[in-house]
Amino acid sequence: MTQLSPSSSPAPAYEPTSRRPIAGLFRRTAAGAVAWCVRHGVHPDTVSYLSMLAASAAGVCFWLSDRRPWLTVPMLLLAPAFCYVRLWMNMLDGMVAIASGKASLRGEILNDLPDRVSDVVIFAGVAHSRLCSPFTAYWAAIFALLTAYVGMLGQAVGTRREFSGVMSKPWRMVAVHVGAWLTVMTLFTSKPNPRPGGLTILDWTCLVVIAGCVQTIWVRLARIMRALEARKRPTPGR
Repeated sequence: MTQLSPSSSPAPAYEPTSRRPIAGLFRRTAAGAVAWCVRHGVHPDTVSYLSMLAASAAGVCFWLSDRRPWLTVPMLLLAPAFCYVRLWMNMLDGMVAIASGKASLRGEILNDLPDRVSDVVIFAGVAHSRLCSPFTAYWAAIFALLTAYVGMLGQAVGTRREFSGVMSKPWRMVAVHVGAWLTVMTLFTSKPNPRPGGLTILDWTCLVVIAGCVQTIWVRLARIMRALEARKRPTPGR
């Protein structure tokens, strides 16, 4: 009987080293979809691309929200819904990859890059909605990218990916949701889309996102630096 040489033995399945902590309840909403995707051979990359499609739909809804008076309410109600579909797809692609045994280093790239595109597309839609200054919305997009970049630095230098801080990806979408729906609520008052302090509600939303991203970047950098310092310390007894 011939024996397999060590070089011909099957490679172990790839296991992602860093996964975003997700609430169990939210994860359970995807259980049926994961089983369906695995059963029908849906590739996790396809789910990643669909997340960008959902983000694009959110961006278009924001962009259209002030083009016609009759579009404002439905577009501002729909845009956050597409933002949450984007988040759900972002969770689903990783779950499908692991359940189907298709997780890979290549998949790590295709899991993360669409996320960054999605952040930019959504905030670009907000920027051109005419319900917000392009200046504040584009700075929110820039800080969203910086926040994700700093989170990945830990993994790049050999510690772990950081998901800490108050303005991680899910909370950015929650902030946008709150800003959009607060704007809708003002449309049914005597002073629609007010400008407290000279800024619209969506301007203030973007400023909250920026401030939260600054805190998140600080927290993530501090944790990465502490992890690097801990690696330098000698192990007791050696």
